[in-house]
Amino acid sequence: MKMRTFVPLEIAAVTTIRAASIETSAGRIVFARRARGRMTISAALLTIVALLAACESNPARPPEAKPEPKPPELLTGRAAFQKVFIAARNYAADVKPFRIESTPSTDGNGRDGKSAIWRASFASPMQHGVKPFIWSGSNAPDAPSRGVSPGNEDTYNPNNASTQVFDVAFLKVDSDQAFTEAQKHGGDKVIEKDPATPVIYVCDWNHNTNELTWHVIYGESRDTAKLTVAINASTGAFIRVEK
Repeated sequence: MKMRTFVPLEIAAVTTIRAASIETSAGRIVFARRARGRMTISAALLTIVALLAACESNPARPPEAKPEPKPPELLTGRAAFQKVFIAARNYAADVKPFRIESTPSTDGNGRDGKSAIWRASFASPMQHGVKPFIWSGSNAPDAPSRGVSPGNEDTYNPNNASTQVFDVAFLKVDSDQAFTEAQKHGGDKVIEKDPATPVIYVCDWNHNTNELTWHVIYGESRDTAKLTVAINASTGAFIRVEK
């Protein structure tokens, strides 16, 4: 009687892995043909499962959202002045202001005494110079960069009436209070007639009356203003209609 030849199970389970391919979300993984290498079917399956798990554990990341731009920041004159005054003291310890003024922009129309751009000019006898400092909270394309930035220095002439310095202690009334008072003296009618009218502010020393004055200007500039109202920057009292 012929004896049947039995092939061991271990040998029967062995096969040569010629090639294998797997389609995944990340692409196609191809196992190169192994000419001589041999592995069990169970080992091959474990390798495939491990590769699939690795692919699934690293999914494609969604594109990162771009941060939204900051909204424009609007400040009153005194609040902006405090920011630039610190920078001015670094320029010269003896600086004193001679003008504070707002700049109209698309980010703010100047209502309620607030603006997105303020400029304060200082004089230093020790440096024999004058230098402006600008605060900006505007996003407008043509606006200065946000924060405080210095302007160009010029020669200081103490006899020049346009650069008459004043003591900071006189600045007790803010631009929003000046706006409220100016509204009572014709400003409300200007805005009622043309709501798009911008409002700008200039604060300087009046050497004729020896008082610090807010000039509330209804219009694009002082020269083309529809109305300009002078308010005492120390008391908040109405002085006069200048135009």
